[in-house]
Amino acid sequence: MEVYGLVGNPVGHSVSPALHEAAYEARGLDARYVTLETDPNRLGAAIEGAAALGIDGLNVTIPFKEAVLELVEPDETAAKIGAVNTIDFSGETPTGHNTDAAGARRALTHHDVDPGERTALLIGAGGAARAIGFMLVEAGATVHVANRTASRAESLAADLDATGHPLDAVPEIAPGTDLLINATSVGMESDRSPVPASIFRPEMAVMDAVYTPLETRFLRDAAAAGAQTIDGAWMLLYQGVAAFERWTGQNAPVEAMNRALRAELGAA
Repeated sequence: MEVYGLVGNPVGHSVSPALHEAAYEARGLDARYVTLETDPNRLGAAIEGAAALGIDGLNVTIPFKEAVLELVEPDETAAKIGAVNTIDFSGETPTGHNTDAAGARRALTHHDVDPGERTALLIGAGGAARAIGFMLVEAGATVHVANRTASRAESLAADLDATGHPLDAVPEIAPGTDLLINATSVGMESDRSPVPASIFRPEMAVMDAVYTPLETRFLRDAAAAGAQTIDGAWMLLYQGVAAFERWTGQNAPVEAMNRALRAELGAA
């Protein structure tokens, strides 16, 4: 039996087991996906222990995505983003990868949105924003970053060769953009949006990285203005798809994974 899992703290809320085990069942794989809540002071021991126990791959979540960089051999994308969310133990040395960027790109592609043809406004400057930002730039998009703390937006923008702005500048920037992505947690625990509803236009594609709830205030406002909307479960799905394909070498059963993910989120 192959064993994969998720290391983080906390991990009890994770929907990843349902997502991945649906894929194993659909592909007839003898595999399990487990959650491993880990003491933040013992991350190194946890990674070494996973390798010693023959675990085949791990996803990495909060608060370990940056710290685990020092414990694996990161690929170019993970090193550039500065975070690892997927570890592969198939080689002599554990390798680290970041599938958040791929997940965001494939979520957009699934909805026929080519980021390379867009001028994007990215809200946020944390880890998710950094991964999405590098994806957008590599795809060829023109990128603006806006954040409540302007200095963080400017710092991320400098790394991306983009432009950084304070959040209150969004109404001035938005008319020149046609792809808007929320990479903050605003909307997860309250019915709030990080931007005013007046900025949305029908020609925009709008994606939220928040997936609980699936329909955030941000997306409701966008839909009311006639914009195309992409909920956060699509990015979550496709980062899992990328991890599955890296670990197994098989094409992921995307439809089965999507059904399981949405069923799990609906029950949450």
